Amino acid sequence: MAIKKRHDLVDGKRRRRAHITYLRVENFRALRRIELRDITPLTALLGPNGSGKSTVFDVFAFLFECFEFGLRRAWDRRGRGKELKTRGSEGPIVIEIKYREADYPLITYHLAVDERNGAPVVAEEWLEWKRGSHGKPFRFLDYRAGNGKAVSGDLPDEQDKRIDIPLKSPDLIAVNALGQFAEHPRVAALRDFIAGWYVSYFSVDNTRGQPEAGPQEHLSRTGDNLANVIQFLSERHPERLQTIFQSLRNRVPRIEKVLAEPMADGRLLLSIKDAPFDNPILARFASDGTLKMLAYLVLLNDPAPPPFIGIEEPENFLHPRLLFGLAEECRSASERGQLLVTSHSPFFLNAMRPNEVRVLYRDEDGYSRVTRASDIPGVRDFMDEGALLGHLWLEGHFGVGDPLTNDGSPTGRPGAAA
Repeated sequence: MAIKKRHDLVDGKRRRRAHITYLRVENFRALRRIELRDITPLTALLGPNGSGKSTVFDVFAFLFECFEFGLRRAWDRRGRGKELKTRGSEGPIVIEIKYREADYPLITYHLAVDERNGAPVVAEEWLEWKRGSHGKPFRFLDYRAGNGKAVSGDLPDEQDKRIDIPLKSPDLIAVNALGQFAEHPRVAALRDFIAGWYVSYFSVDNTRGQPEAGPQEHLSRTGDNLANVIQFLSERHPERLQTIFQSLRNRVPRIEKVLAEPMADGRLLLSIKDAPFDNPILARFASDGTLKMLAYLVLLNDPAPPPFIGIEEPENFLHPRLLFGLAEECRSASERGQLLVTSHSPFFLNAMRPNEVRVLYRDEDGYSRVTRASDIPGVRDFMDEGALLGHLWLEGHFGVGDPLTNDGSPTGRPGAAA
């Protein structure tokens, strides 16, 4: 898989990354309508099996795949409209995000996808912002089924000329198409932002392979080039690699170092050396937990990190006592990019703040609802007394997110949006 190059520095200074502050989804599987407001740099999705947290995660994966591979492929691999659209609901799937990019005003991106004659079509797509403190937002890109207008320039304004730019097909994403041209820098910025997301399909087994030798800058979304990234870090960022090794040693006893060595047949051999022994063991014989922790540390310590990282259930294969530290690694990484994590683990949750946790549950009609942990009565009071969030969840203080109860709403006012 080709890995896009990312830049986090401009003229030697760290660049402010784009940040998603809001998400609205309609008609996407069990998400008939949900909203996430005031999204934090590090956000955890919590809930029992079937609550919808993986579906929210897949919204980001779907949007990324629309930009990376095209709408048709992302649509087809999810079973098309029959499996994607919410049962019993009419209308298109709607994904709307608000994000802030560097020093520009808050931008809203709206994408509505429907199906016609078995094929997906972009029913509506627009970009808008409000540059001043007064007046209504200005829509500087507006498309329907491949036809629409866009305003060029770095600071598109109401007085600027809207230009008709038809697309070749109604299933093309206008931002993806127009973002390739220099005259649309704000559109291009959104295209690059979404195309640079890392929404993980990570598999421990993939890290055990022996890829062709050659340094690669970024971890692939399956983790199959872990050895190549370690080779790159060893050659170009040895101090960063030592930081990773030290973090690994702090969490996995007696690990001394990780080696990525070219073999005579051109492949790359990944091995792990334990401090008491002279000879390292091959990665394919290392423990699942060791390899998974190593891969996460490599991802979270990328010298030029993705602007958005999605990680699903990091607790799998890891000892529970490692999860608090992993959450802290995620928090450090969120200073340079945004992270979304789904989890069942109270140990991971113990490192989270209540405004960073969204609890998902099903209502009486079977649709997903979401509330913020900080909005659940009593949670802040308990934490002021020294309680940890994971313990409160296990003890049933959330009122939602408990698979052993049938109560579909939290104590107090139900959280239809958070």
